[in-house]
Amino acid sequence: MALRDAIAFSPQCEVRVHSGGGWMDWAARLENLPHNRWPMPLSRHPAWMAVLQQGLQHVPYCLEAVQEGNTCGFLALAYVRSLLFGRLLVSLPYLNYGGVSAEDDTVAERLLDAAMALADDLKVRYLELRHEQPFSHPGLAQSRTDKVHMRLALPQSSGELWDCLPGKVRNQVRKAQKSGLTVAWGGSALLPEFHRVFSENMRDLGTPVYGRRLFAAILEHFPERTEFCLVRAAARPVAAALLLHGWGVTEVPSASSLRSHNHTCANMLLYWELLSRAIARQQQSFDFGRSTSDSSTYRFKKQWGAKAFPAEWQYYVRTGQVEDLRTENPRYQRFIKIWRRLPLGLTRLLGPRIVRGIP
Repeated sequence: MALRDAIAFSPQCEVRVHSGGGWMDWAARLENLPHNRWPMPLSRHPAWMAVLQQGLQHVPYCLEAVQEGNTCGFLALAYVRSLLFGRLLVSLPYLNYGGVSAEDDTVAERLLDAAMALADDLKVRYLELRHEQPFSHPGLAQSRTDKVHMRLALPQSSGELWDCLPGKVRNQVRKAQKSGLTVAWGGSALLPEFHRVFSENMRDLGTPVYGRRLFAAILEHFPERTEFCLVRAAARPVAAALLLHGWGVTEVPSASSLRSHNHTCANMLLYWELLSRAIARQQQSFDFGRSTSDSSTYRFKKQWGAKAFPAEWQYYVRTGQVEDLRTENPRYQRFIKIWRRLPLGLTRLLGPRIVRGIP
């Protein structure tokens, strides 16, 4: 079946399929939809389609629901092609959020129908939708609920936040501040140091690292709403993070610290600075990202006062099982152990080529 430019469901609603270089035209329409209400994380912005295309070479597809000439919903998707996993359709890779944005359940159903038709056209293994709350649809037969979003409601001042932190957390931040560590903020000038820390930490975790191209694309498309925070010990970067400042919400999609400097509590200083920055920008919420319940990262985020919110990733599966691609699958444990032993330079070379195919 050939790909369709528009999928009509009724005289009242049609779903238009946008792809390729014309993304700017439809992104401008989608940016200020009525249902994109404040607060909204930056990761819900339609320009991420261009970021993923430029930074990871994914093919962007946007499904736009239109009624009487007005946009009433959309679903951003990335077509991922992988030598390891085959073809996938994901909303959205790298980010914690994705899935349907619609004015009502009827429009949402039309978008889901269109997404499944597109998945059939592209012959992908499955369609993955990173929802917070599940949508009812007979085609979404499988789901993942093992992850939660960790978020902290921010006070009006960093002083108020400090007073709410447990004594152990405050002591670790003080220790870091007394260890001679320095903090720097910036954009593309800090990208090499950020990536140096990020790639080493990912290697130690056994995970292929995203390349610099992805982060350069993020900075290019969101110059006023993204920045790096870097913690240095003398001249050496030892902890780093990328912040995304949305509308009322600040997110940290990527953060790392070097194990060799755990004794300095550099990671605690990093997160104190991130939270303080979000408060200074008068944000209402800080999103630490997703974690497995009761994991070490879950407990780290919880000590800052973060609360768990549901995440339900829903799937339209055409071939195989969702579990086939999960890192917890025993077949990948040997690969993870080998990756941890590889030279850092080799992982920096190979990592971006591999991770672009891992949603």
